Amino acid sequence: MQEIDKSISIDGRDIQLKTGLFAPQAGGSVLISSGDTAVLVTATRSSGREGIDFLPLLVDYEERLYAAGRIPGGFLRREGRPPERATLTSRLIDRPMRPLFPQWIRDDIQIVATTLSMDEDVPPDVLAATGASIAVLLAEIPFNGPMAAVRVGLVGDDFIINPTYQEIESGELDLIVAGSPDGVIMVEAGANQLPEQDVIEAIDFGYEVVRDLIQAQLDLVEELGLERPTEPEPVIDPSLETFLSDRATADIKEVLKQFDQSKSERDDKLDAIKAAIAEEVAAKDESDPVRAAIDSSSKALGKSFKRLTKKLMRSQILEEGVRVDGRKLDEIRKITCRTGVLPTRVHGTGLFRRGLTQVLSVTTLGTPGDAQMMDDLHPGDEKKYLHHYNFPPYSVGETRPMRSPGRREVGHGALAERALIPVLPSQEDFPYVIRVVSECLSSNGSTSMGSVCGSTLSLMDAGVPIAQPVSGAAMGLIREGDEVRILSDIQGIEDFLGDMDFKVAGTDSGITALQLDMKITGLPMEVISKAINQARPARLHILEKMLGELDKPRTEVSPYAPRLLTMQVKPDQIGMVIGPGGKQIKAITEATGAKVDIEDDGTVTISAVDSDKAKQAQKMIEGITHIPEAGNVYMGKVTRVIPIGAFVEIMPGKEGMIHISQLADYRVNKVEDEVNVEDEVLVKVREIDNRGRVNLTRLGIHPDEAEKAKEAAGVE
Repeated sequence: MQEIDKSISIDGRDIQLKTGLFAPQAGGSVLISSGDTAVLVTATRSSGREGIDFLPLLVDYEERLYAAGRIPGGFLRREGRPPERATLTSRLIDRPMRPLFPQWIRDDIQIVATTLSMDEDVPPDVLAATGASIAVLLAEIPFNGPMAAVRVGLVGDDFIINPTYQEIESGELDLIVAGSPDGVIMVEAGANQLPEQDVIEAIDFGYEVVRDLIQAQLDLVEELGLERPTEPEPVIDPSLETFLSDRATADIKEVLKQFDQSKSERDDKLDAIKAAIAEEVAAKDESDPVRAAIDSSSKALGKSFKRLTKKLMRSQILEEGVRVDGRKLDEIRKITCRTGVLPTRVHGTGLFRRGLTQVLSVTTLGTPGDAQMMDDLHPGDEKKYLHHYNFPPYSVGETRPMRSPGRREVGHGALAERALIPVLPSQEDFPYVIRVVSECLSSNGSTSMGSVCGSTLSLMDAGVPIAQPVSGAAMGLIREGDEVRILSDIQGIEDFLGDMDFKVAGTDSGITALQLDMKITGLPMEVISKAINQARPARLHILEKMLGELDKPRTEVSPYAPRLLTMQVKPDQIGMVIGPGGKQIKAITEATGAKVDIEDDGTVTISAVDSDKAKQAQKMIEGITHIPEAGNVYMGKVTRVIPIGAFVEIMPGKEGMIHISQLADYRVNKVEDEVNVEDEVLVKVREIDNRGRVNLTRLGIHPDEAEKAKEAAGVE
């Protein structure tokens, strides 16, 4: 392929495309860059494997630390398991790309995006997503694109396209919108409680730029002289579809209209219908076309039965406005909430149930040393709020090996984390590191939004002073031609057989997180707008139920949570607190049992199960960093006696000397006649000499000064 350089100007910032230079054996490749951030994206197609009955698309996003001029840590000094943000970027590319491939493709398709260079301004994720579309076009793989993605920020009153990391951090919105020629196909957003209308306008603003990037891709394809492939869709023998429609339509409709049944009962009845049909077909002559269709593929009957069930469920919603559980389109399932469901050793719990979906969220409060260190390309070296999501097989009544968290678990945890971050207290007000784990105990639609609701309850139960409670709802869509129905609080079958999963989370003041995924090739803005606005009453209804269980954060944290004290020392005193080889800080820990964490700016956080121990450690640090001044009065303890005077510890780790002539207002012949080791004495700083030595006296101490010193030392 010929080498071509192309530049696209987007809102005053250039995106450069370079083709034909890298990865010549890949099906298609492009180096897409902006500023000093450059991502190589490739797309390759290979022959399908035997027995595959789905679209085998694999998307991988890879980070190389050399892109930022760094060498990986650890023993091996090379990249290993992808960091969490790399997994999230892989999902960000996959989600808008997958619906645009013809679903009948059975060849393996792999998209690999590798960040080769990265600056501290331009995030690579939206570049990688747009580059994926370009690479697929260059590989001439059947594709209902192009697709492009942009990030939208809100700084002040202005929307900006592809903001820098700093603009994202200081702004009120971090929204990624991806689209195709048919409309918006994916949204991912975090917001600081923005009104619905502001978010709608941001999506619309971003999609206008997406259309410009789509046109630029079409221009590139034309410039390279490439043709869009037009592979015919495999022809399906209609005999099986016709037979199923005649034989099973009435039975399936009857099951779908039994609104008082459970999910498992409905599934069992549908399986029984399918099994009866399988027996009936098996009894047919081998020359029968229906029997031949099933014999040709072991999965033919199941796939055709699913298509018929999908068609009938959707038509019931479109024509009758009734869902499979009898709810109206905007009706929410029954909700129950509980807090404090585990023993107090657990710092906070929230149990949230919506219909058959049940999530247990557990909050743990930790010390600053528990923050997660981030070893990836992005700015920011630690996380102090962690949200983890688990989805065990029993939650859907299945069995499978328990593995480490997959992309789905990572993605759902990140969504709940993003939804709650805007309402968390500042580190100054609440210096704990917070970890929330959401255990999905039962799943029948939108466990991620169940995690948001359960986690809000759990945080409040743990005594975390969140600004406002957050709730969330998942919206669905059924679309046939011009007929569109939006569903509130979708359950599993509606997600599985529907066209959209749109998760909306927020407070009663506004939206904190969005996540939109499509199974069709795009939606117009008016449908997106309607879904966002319909989600608000759903969220507020759920929020009302949550507040009925716990209406505000508890005033005290768990007795088993660490007690934290924060104090400030001068940055040049950090070494004094730590001591040579950590000697001083170890001594504090051994003496008090408290844990001490020190930030580079001099912020010291002391944690202990017993608040008295934390205060004891604080006093020791104050003593280490205290700078005595002439005239200060202390209640000290004699540590050593020498012929010419006595050494007195006036603060922990800080000593001065009383000369024998300053022990009394009369002649003292022997130091031991006045003071001995372990005696508590009132002393005053007489002077600090040019070598920093503290000279003390027992003379000239006013009674008021003596009283204050005794009070400070806790001496009666």
